[in-house]
Amino acid sequence: MSQVTASGAQGTSESGVVGQAQEMVQEKVEKAGGAAASAVREQVDTRSTQVGSQVVEVADAVRRTSEDLRSRDKETPARVLDAITDRVAPMGQYLSDSDADRLLGDAEHFGRRNPWLVIAGGMAVGVVVSRLLKASSSRRFDDLRTRGYSSRYPHSSHGRPNDGGAAGALGRGGVAATGGLDDVQSGR
Repeated sequence: MSQVTASGAQGTSESGVVGQAQEMVQEKVEKAGGAAASAVREQVDTRSTQVGSQVVEVADAVRRTSEDLRSRDKETPARVLDAITDRVAPMGQYLSDSDADRLLGDAEHFGRRNPWLVIAGGMAVGVVVSRLLKASSSRRFDDLRTRGYSSRYPHSSHGRPNDGGAAGALGRGGVAATGGLDDVQSGR
């Protein structure tokens, strides 16, 4: 009976140690997450202030250009530049004055009010990124080819893994597989 009681007490103390270890790990993870979030907020604050200052400087330069045009009796281009400045300057001031929490809150609010606009914007960004990747892929492919890499599998002369079976030698529908576009272009 004393052995049962001793083993039960030992199991309780082990589970207490495990529980304490789990609490310590959870506490450290929360601290690390808080530190990471704080670092991101600090970076957003710094970057938004920098961008805001630059936008305000550009708006001031455009305003000076507008005044210079007015002094030369070129009213129409001056009005166009004034309209641009009237829209850009407040945006720069907003970026300079806002902290990360306000920027994030405003972005969330905008996304909730205009979900389709956010979706369309995301799709536009995706298309632009895919076009950039596609445009640079031919250059990367050519670089790889000059270093001896091929678009085919390295262990087969037909562009497919050499498994020794009939399925490896035949394409879909039992037609013999060819090496692909490279073979067609080279006349093999």
